[in-house]
Amino acid sequence: MSVERVTYRLGDADLILETGKIGKQANGCVYAQWGGAAIIATICASSAVTEGQDFVPVTVEYNEKAYAAGKIPGGFVKREGRPKDKEILVSRLIDRPMRPLFEPSFGHELQIVPTCVSCDGVHTQDILAVIAASAATCISDIPFHGPVAACRVGYMNGEYIINPTFEQIEKGDLEIVVAGTKDGFTMVEGGAQEVSEEVMLGALEKAQGFITDMCLLQEELVKKAGKEKLPLNPLDVTLENAEAIESEATPLLKEACFQDGKQNRGIAIAKVIKQVSEKYSEQLADPIQAKLFMNLMDDIQYKLLRKSILDDGVRIDGRKTDEIRPITCEINVLPTPHGSALFTRGETQSLAVCTLGTAMDEQAYDDIDGERSDHFILHYNFPPYSVGETGKLTTGRREIGHGNLARRSLAAMVPSREEFPYTVRVVSEIMESNGSSSQASTCGGCLSMLAAGVPMKKMVAGIAMGLITEPEGDNPYGRYKILSDILGEEDHLGDMDFKVAGTKDGITGFQMDIKIAGVTTEIMKKAMEQARQGRLHILSIMEKCIDKPAPLAKNAPQILTMKIPVDKIGALIGPGGKNVKALCSQYDVTINTDDDGTVTIYAKNGMNGEAAKKAVKGITEDPEVGTIYQGTVKRIMEFGAFVEILPGKEGLCHISKLSRERVNKVTDVLKEGQVIPVKLLEVDKQGRLNLSYIDALEK
Repeated sequence: MSVERVTYRLGDADLILETGKIGKQANGCVYAQWGGAAIIATICASSAVTEGQDFVPVTVEYNEKAYAAGKIPGGFVKREGRPKDKEILVSRLIDRPMRPLFEPSFGHELQIVPTCVSCDGVHTQDILAVIAASAATCISDIPFHGPVAACRVGYMNGEYIINPTFEQIEKGDLEIVVAGTKDGFTMVEGGAQEVSEEVMLGALEKAQGFITDMCLLQEELVKKAGKEKLPLNPLDVTLENAEAIESEATPLLKEACFQDGKQNRGIAIAKVIKQVSEKYSEQLADPIQAKLFMNLMDDIQYKLLRKSILDDGVRIDGRKTDEIRPITCEINVLPTPHGSALFTRGETQSLAVCTLGTAMDEQAYDDIDGERSDHFILHYNFPPYSVGETGKLTTGRREIGHGNLARRSLAAMVPSREEFPYTVRVVSEIMESNGSSSQASTCGGCLSMLAAGVPMKKMVAGIAMGLITEPEGDNPYGRYKILSDILGEEDHLGDMDFKVAGTKDGITGFQMDIKIAGVTTEIMKKAMEQARQGRLHILSIMEKCIDKPAPLAKNAPQILTMKIPVDKIGALIGPGGKNVKALCSQYDVTINTDDDGTVTIYAKNGMNGEAAKKAVKGITEDPEVGTIYQGTVKRIMEFGAFVEILPGKEGLCHISKLSRERVNKVTDVLKEGQVIPVKLLEVDKQGRLNLSYIDALEK
């Protein structure tokens, strides 16, 4: 097999796609390189075929090797282990635009494995991984309606940046990843610093040009090295009595589909299906006929719900297209946590809990992108009882993805470490779900942080939007309806699902999945504006519950910060950490010292924190001549008294400096433990401190 290669100039380096050198036993394998970043992407199909399959059994396993960055994995086991959150998120990024382009009738299980084998900290690997995975699939013998590609768009100083570097991403006001085909984008995900809807739409338009170029590049590689596609395995059997079944089931399902409440609808639909299936029980004893029967039931519901929305503007729960379900907000619903909130929107409910921690609680990351930490953490849990089912309590790819979207939506409004020196952890427990629990987590998370006293820059809310379309003549979008606050059924049956989170002034989080190609700019503009109006409505309700940070909870850690001279850090820490350990033990605090001289004291109560701060100040501060101190008499001698003016620093107040009058005995004026005002007169050549008592006459 010959080695084939195509190239594309992207920024400061060539983007290279190559096949034929490595991974030759896979159905398809492509080596992709951009600058110092490199991905090996493979796709394989199982040998077994499942006939009549109505879904695509594809898994994407993006993985990063530590050697890619010249590192050895940390910890006791020096081997890469379970997928990191980043690897799961990139796997989802690849899966979502590719999955709809496979044929379910192919019937083989598919596995896509993009592996990052080199990274340079400049060129991003995830965009390269999407392109490489698509290219490997396109040149393989697996049927695929691709290619697809991805593009990252940044926005800085009023200009868009296509595929920005890591440094540019950090400094920009916008970072979104757009994936799609030559015909249009199909997936968008990202975050922003309160950008407008116009800026977001502009970013989507900018991305499409690069995506088209990448699709053409892959097609060029297919011409050079593409394999002949394997045959599909369509099911030749058709449903017997299909017209009669549809005629009988349609009026019954029409009534059942519009029952009030998710559970009531489910019960009513199940009852109809059971009633109709019993009549054709002999026919449906065949498993294939039974599967085709259930497919028909789904198709009927699909047509009924879409027809009702397009013809009458009525949704399955009776709402108008732009109407949002009833919302209730409560805070401090739990007695002990630092902050809690219960956000309920229709049949979707998030119990969000905020915990404040110290710098030692930050989330540390050690991967090929380098070591870093984050002081804002959000975890999302979706237990099976939230949809009335049984199952295992696990953290899967869905939980990671939804949690990342909510975290990204809120992160822009969380104060920096300097403004609020706490680690903030939010956990969203989904108590009930029927439509966009990730956006309920965004709203609940915002409320819980305010309840915990986090001084958020602005309040954030999120909303999920949908789209229903119907072609008219040559126009694929002849009729369409944009839906606000979609239900689970509308997500499943609709043509688009996009979630927008933000403040009153702009967007902070965005995620979109489009099931149809080439959604027009007109539709997107209307959808974005309808989403903005919905977001403002939700924010107005949240503000009635709480609109500013509450006082910190009494059981929250107290954090004090101070600056000390850099050359005094050693004195504070002491040999082997002796001094700082003694302070932590004495005052029941935790003390953290940064290289720039910033000292952070974490205490369970304010009294201990202030005492520890005073002690640190004493160790690191040089006494100043002429300064008056409140000192403690430590020892009384015949010739005077030794007074501690700063922790660990004592000076002598000679008997002659105790009063303007003659003093016969020191004990006539002072006693041990007494706190007195003293003035530092001098520091002699030997570093000894000479003090003067500020008596009543001087005062």
